Amino acid sequence: MPELRRDPIVGRWVIIATDRARRPTDYAHPGSAAVHGLCPFCPGHEDKTPGEVYVTGRPLGAPANGPGWRLRVVPNRFPALKIEGDLDRKGEGMYDLMNGIGAHEVVIEGPEHGRLMRELAEADLTEVLFAFKARMLDLRNDQRFRYILLFKNQGAPAGASLEHPHSQLIALPVTPIQVQDEIDGARRHYDHRERCIYCDMVSQERKDRSRLVHENEEFVVFAPWAPRSPFETWIVPKRHESNFEAEPKERLGRCAQALRTTLRRLAAALGDPPYNFIIHSNPLRDAPTPSYHWHIEVMPALTQVAGFEWGSGFHINPVPPEEAAEFLRKVSG
Repeated sequence: MPELRRDPIVGRWVIIATDRARRPTDYAHPGSAAVHGLCPFCPGHEDKTPGEVYVTGRPLGAPANGPGWRLRVVPNRFPALKIEGDLDRKGEGMYDLMNGIGAHEVVIEGPEHGRLMRELAEADLTEVLFAFKARMLDLRNDQRFRYILLFKNQGAPAGASLEHPHSQLIALPVTPIQVQDEIDGARRHYDHRERCIYCDMVSQERKDRSRLVHENEEFVVFAPWAPRSPFETWIVPKRHESNFEAEPKERLGRCAQALRTTLRRLAAALGDPPYNFIIHSNPLRDAPTPSYHWHIEVMPALTQVAGFEWGSGFHINPVPPEEAAEFLRKVSG
């Protein structure tokens, strides 16, 4: 059973995921025929994954966990957290811990092994985002869960262990400290100015335009003022909404357009780099709030975290966001 352990100094929770130490590590080199042939996410290999919890595209009446799908969501075979059991919060002397209870799921974005997210049609990428929403709405019924993190690791340097395009979600019994810091900072801004800080950022970036990369009717894409790494890019709704799962499918379609454009521009500008993206949303148990605003953070994996960063919490970024945004504006999306 995995454990969640709380750092007593800064309050950060750490997952001790002993089961993940048993993951296979003998994959062939990415891109080889052997990997494609053994890929558990490809059609015809549905028996190599746990049973699907969400699916699209399969004809009505066709058997579950078989071919014919366009998108599948399955439990991670090597989860960071286990869905079975009780939290059993307890102390060990001065230390706090609980059982590693949560949900860890994989969103298999399509049946084609080599089709990257940026290559999906907007309608298909909209279905991926809608699958995120559907799983959040289902999992928030479990009262053990307080937060769901949606994320994608693209490429081995960004943490992907299988090359078939997929995203992931992890439902947690606590709110991650990084998200809580955002929520607290946004609340301080709102208490002082009675405005959402993310709405203020959207307004300023649209006006200033030096860090603006792209916008459509519903979303703004820009390089943040203080990026942690080169070409970090945010996608933020123009309309205030604290909860990702509250977005209607129509606006998720505009989000898909903004995300697809962002990924295509990063690929054109940087030679298809590995990257991570995360969706930060309001915690499941919190009411919608005027102070916090859901958003997507896209971070190409271009630099490594070293001693100074680990020791200080500072990030060293050699590329000013204004230069990164200008570069991205010049390439085709």
